[in-house]
Amino acid sequence: METFLKKLAVFPVILLYTAICLTSGAAVLCSCTGSNGNSTAQTSAISTDTIRTVAVCADSLYAHVEKQVALGPRTPGSTSHDRCVALVAGYMNSCGVDTTMVQSAPVVTFKGEKFTANNIFSQINPAADNRVLLIAHYDTRPWADSDPDEAMHSTPIDGANDGASGVAVLMEVARVLAHELPDSLGVDLLFADMEDSGESGGDDTETTWCLGTQEWVKQMPYTAKNRPRFGILLDMVGGKDALFHREYFSQRHASPVVDKVWSIARRSGFGDRFVNKAGGAVVDDHLFINRAGIPCIDIIESINEQTGSFNPTWHTMSDNLSAIDRNSLHAAAQTVVNTILN
Repeated sequence: METFLKKLAVFPVILLYTAICLTSGAAVLCSCTGSNGNSTAQTSAISTDTIRTVAVCADSLYAHVEKQVALGPRTPGSTSHDRCVALVAGYMNSCGVDTTMVQSAPVVTFKGEKFTANNIFSQINPAADNRVLLIAHYDTRPWADSDPDEAMHSTPIDGANDGASGVAVLMEVARVLAHELPDSLGVDLLFADMEDSGESGGDDTETTWCLGTQEWVKQMPYTAKNRPRFGILLDMVGGKDALFHREYFSQRHASPVVDKVWSIARRSGFGDRFVNKAGGAVVDDHLFINRAGIPCIDIIESINEQTGSFNPTWHTMSDNLSAIDRNSLHAAAQTVVNTILN
């Protein structure tokens, strides 16, 4: 991804929002099951008004990140990339989602390199017309081009936060919701490929990013009747003490969805994480989902206190497992689950 920001530097966006009362999200207590997808509904840090929930598990989320990072950098064309496809697709099947397929398409990077983008697409309750789409990219940046050590600029990154964290949330959503949804509600999970091989800086670089999603929207498996009501992209949601501001393009193209998600986050006890203020403008997969006719938002850390934009580990060799915060993962995942259920 890039910002205007991208995933360049965030520019300030002057928008005003009504202030809300912030509450602290407490640590979740849960017992996680194995990869068979069985889960027990539990109460987890849900505050004030009644809200339907199925508890996610912070330890399970962290384990999903850990397993991806253990494969090595998931760069296009690498063995680690292929193993990640097998890992995610296999996990979806073990969770009991109804369908999982890998959709392949040829792509060419801005460097002229040719790859096959492999988008993994899973559905829960595929017959339901009332649908929600979740998206995360699983590929990792082939170059640590923002690392403070220029000697590292050609080295691929682990992508614990930028890549694995969003995928971890989708995997956890599948674990807890595969057998919990009413038949009338469907959830689609798109694990997008070739998001992070774009050109940083320069003009007209927007379409060099998110190559997998650009191909996926050309062959979306929807009719006018069952097109998802909205989509949620999760990207870089595992950083230390991450705060999620209202990303600019999300607010511009899907403001009712932003309102809904941020309200659910506050009601769920995560108002301190989901900040009711304007965020940066990020070129990310949600741009192309919106252009395809599905209102889609981006949950992403875009105004880090230290950098004023992305997390300081972004596109550096420091984007490794030590940079991951279980509580950040938990806040993002529980908010998504609660949004789907309410």
